Amino acid sequence: MQYVLNLGLILLFTKALGMVSRKFKLPQVVGAILAGLFLGPAMLNIITETEFIDNMSKLGVILLMFSAGIGTDLQAFKKTGKTSFVVALFGVLVPLAGGFLITWLASSIGLIQISEANGSEFLQYAFIGTILTATSVSITVEALKEMGKLNSDVGNTILAAAIIDDVMGIIVLTVVLGFADTSVSLWIVLLKVLAFIVVAGAISILFNKVFDRYQRVFHHDKRRFITFALVFCFFMAYIAETYFNVADITGAFMAGLAISDTQRREYIAQRTEVLGYAVFSPIFFASIGLKVSLPSMNIGLIVFSIILLFIAASTKIVGCGLAAKLFKFSNKEALQIGVGMMTRGEVALIIANKGASMGIMSDIFFGPIVIVVIATAILTPALLKVVFSK
Repeated sequence: MQYVLNLGLILLFTKALGMVSRKFKLPQVVGAILAGLFLGPAMLNIITETEFIDNMSKLGVILLMFSAGIGTDLQAFKKTGKTSFVVALFGVLVPLAGGFLITWLASSIGLIQISEANGSEFLQYAFIGTILTATSVSITVEALKEMGKLNSDVGNTILAAAIIDDVMGIIVLTVVLGFADTSVSLWIVLLKVLAFIVVAGAISILFNKVFDRYQRVFHHDKRRFITFALVFCFFMAYIAETYFNVADITGAFMAGLAISDTQRREYIAQRTEVLGYAVFSPIFFASIGLKVSLPSMNIGLIVFSIILLFIAASTKIVGCGLAAKLFKFSNKEALQIGVGMMTRGEVALIIANKGASMGIMSDIFFGPIVIVVIATAILTPALLKVVFSK
């Protein structure tokens, strides 16, 4: 019954530290990660990662991406159009290149040790860059709301660009994970990604028609809707990874996008968030902390963490800021957009967790990545207040 005790401790500490995080105007995800650090090998060593926790955290990832898909507002793309797309594109390409180069350089001078057990060095460098492509806009939204800037041109651009950024990041992740199989060529990887998008689109259209009929027949019992939606989510996640070698979280995200276009979107979103918020999401975020062993972080890894944090922040600010300048934003507005896109969050952690489970990222990188996520979550609201000040 040890797993029951572990589950209780994880839920207790993630919620308690999540409330503490909110008191300091930080996202609850920070508290959940700190709970894993507190309970795991990094500090008290009360809980170690088990197969049960690992499986529960995988379900948490799938539900997180499913919820992200449901919450995606496809109409938001039309408000800023090309501007948001280019901002998102630069916000993916520049951090991808920066993460690749800094990891290659750190490995070349012996600052960190890249193990060949995790695949080719090129693939590992690219994967660290892939992690840095992610943007978590939830923290930025809260800060912009507080300052009354959410509905400004800058605010709308940040929101739409962050949505596009997540989609691009998932595509980059899928391509990089495809390279983990050395027998597969680039063209085969890209064809599989394209084939999955086409198949997923066709299945989504069929699902919407069936679901529309389903909700008219069973309109008296809404509880069936969430079950039907979850079946679709797990089905899409399964076929994505099993038949197309595409990450299961991509399938879950596509399922969420399909749900976002139905009449029952809000009802399903609320119930899914309750399910994830209550159990699965806390376990996932805590499991990230459980993977970190701070005593194993030697001086080289600590220095790398500091450098990686600088690269993570500067590449988003520079990349997104320069893109904004191309569309006649002022220097100050470009800086505001860059800072708003700087924060990392659950998507970065999901990508890192996926790479570790696929065997293309060593666990030693969880420490630096967690530091980047927590530090950018703290720095972004503070910097936004500075760049929006007169």
